[in-house]
Amino acid sequence: MSDDAFNMSIRKFLKEVGVTSQRKIEETVRNGRIGGKTLKVRMTLTADDTDLNHVVEGEIELP
Repeated sequence: MSDDAFNMSIRKFLKEVGVTSQRKIEETVRNGRIGGKTLKVRMTLTADDTDLNHVVEGEIELP
């Protein structure tokens, strides 16, 4: 696989993760399943048959 094809494959995956995650967060906020002024979030990236375990944490300000 070329580096360009590899890069495009990663970008495609990350785009899907970003779009679907945003929809789920918006749905959660719309349905009122949270309280407070911020939503604490955590994303964990793992890959089968590897030791990859990358965690990103953050807060999203609510309307």
